[in-house]
Amino acid sequence: MTKTFFIFGAGYSGRAIARELAEVTDFVGGTTRDKAKFGVLEAAGITPFVFDGSNLSQSAAEALSHTTHLVVSIAPEQNGDPVLNVARETIKGAMPALKWICYLSTIGVYGDHAGGWVDETSSCNPVSERSRKRLEVEEEWLRLGEETGLPVAVLRLSGIYGPGRNAFANLAAGKAQRIVKPGQVFNRIHADDIAGATAHLARRFERGIFNVTDDAPSPAPDVVTYAARLMGIEPPPETPFEEAGLGPMALSFYGECKRASNARLKATGYRMRHPDYRAALDAMWAEGNWRAENS
Repeated sequence: MTKTFFIFGAGYSGRAIARELAEVTDFVGGTTRDKAKFGVLEAAGITPFVFDGSNLSQSAAEALSHTTHLVVSIAPEQNGDPVLNVARETIKGAMPALKWICYLSTIGVYGDHAGGWVDETSSCNPVSERSRKRLEVEEEWLRLGEETGLPVAVLRLSGIYGPGRNAFANLAAGKAQRIVKPGQVFNRIHADDIAGATAHLARRFERGIFNVTDDAPSPAPDVVTYAARLMGIEPPPETPFEEAGLGPMALSFYGECKRASNARLKATGYRMRHPDYRAALDAMWAEGNWRAENS
C-alpha cells in the first residue's frame, strides 16, 4: 500500500518523524512558515511547503489530495488551531486517500497533580493559557475524527530533548542550571521516541489519546548532574528555585508537578528506545550525536 505523510509544522519533532519514515514511505511533505528553512526540511527527507496559518497553497493542497497519513505539529494560536481553521474542509472533502490523523499535544493539559501519577483517563485541569488551548484543540481533532470516521491519535508529549537539545549542549554552552525545587519532577521524551511512537501508531492506525513520555519522571538537577559526570566536568552549582529568576514560561512549567504514565502506549506493543534520561544521555554520549540535530 502506498504511504504518503504530510506534516503540518515540520519543526524539531516533525523532522525527527520524517527521518524515521524515510525508508518506509513513498513521500513525506512538511510545512514551514519560512521559505529560508526549506533546506533544513529537505535534509530530513521532507518535500517542503510554506504554510503561514492563513491559507493553503495550491501545491500543498495537491500533496494533501494524495496523503494517507496526516501529522499536525503546530501550536494553537489566539484564534485556535491554524490547520483546522484553514484546512478543515480540505480534510473532510478533498483528501480521499487519508487513513489516519495524528495531533501532537502536551502533557501540560493535565495541569498540576501535586506529583501524582496521571494517565489518559486522568482529569485535565490545565494551568497555562497555552495548555488550555491545546486541550480545546485536542477535542476538536477528536471530534473531526468522529465526523469523518477517521482514526485520530492525540500524542501528549512531555519535555522534548535529543540531538542539539539536551543537557550536554547546555553545559557546553554555559547555559545549564541546576534549579532545585523540593518535590518537583518532570517527565521527558527523546525525539527518537516521538518519531518511533508516531510511526508505530501510524502502522496500527491507532486512535485515541496516548502519553508519549519516558518511564522515569525525575528532578531537573539530576539530569544536569548526570550529563556533567559523563562529560567529566563539574556541574553548575545548585540554585534554589526562588532565586533562579525564571521567566513566565519557565515559571509555568515549575508551577505544575505530575508523573505521566506511558502504559497505554506500551500496551500497543511499543518499546521505548530511551526509557529514561540516563539511557538517552549514555547513548548520545557514546554515539557523539548530542551536538546537533541528526541530518
